[in-house]
Amino acid sequence: MRLPYVPNPPPTSTPEEAEILALVQSRRAPGPLQAIDLTLLHAPPIASGWAAFLGAVRNRSTLPADIREISVLRVAVLCQSEYEINEHTPYARRAGVSEAEITSVLNGSKEGLNEMQCAAVELAEAMTRDVKVPRQIFEKLRKWLNDRQMVEITATVAALNCAARFLVALDVGEFDSE
Repeated sequence: MRLPYVPNPPPTSTPEEAEILALVQSRRAPGPLQAIDLTLLHAPPIASGWAAFLGAVRNRSTLPADIREISVLRVAVLCQSEYEINEHTPYARRAGVSEAEITSVLNGSKEGLNEMQCAAVELAEAMTRDVKVPRQIFEKLRKWLNDRQMVEITATVAALNCAARFLVALDVGEFDSE
């Protein structure tokens, strides 16, 4: 870790900070605050925006859960975010992604994935590696996803790119200690 984590629970000095802490805690409930929260809470307004955005991506999306988690895992691998890989592998299992499918996504293979899952992997790879996504990748996904879901999958991949880069840069979870 490149910054110390704030104490758990962190002290607050204003009503606004207390409200933000309550928001972050409610997002994690019934579980405890995580290392990412204890890093973000160094800057409460950033933690607030993060919780709102990532909370919407994670909990208010209409994407099929397997598609969301396969996309997340592929971004995590490409960004070398062990934290996100460790965090989202169990979510992928709960979303019905098989061990063989998880292994394929983590290894950069599409073996065993269905056509929609393959298209989600291609979107995650294009957005993460090149930023600009070829039209044919979007067209593959349009077979299954409506306009809202196209926004949701794009926001999911973008959000996880942001999260992974934050986590890796600050070595949250101590996966890249030097």
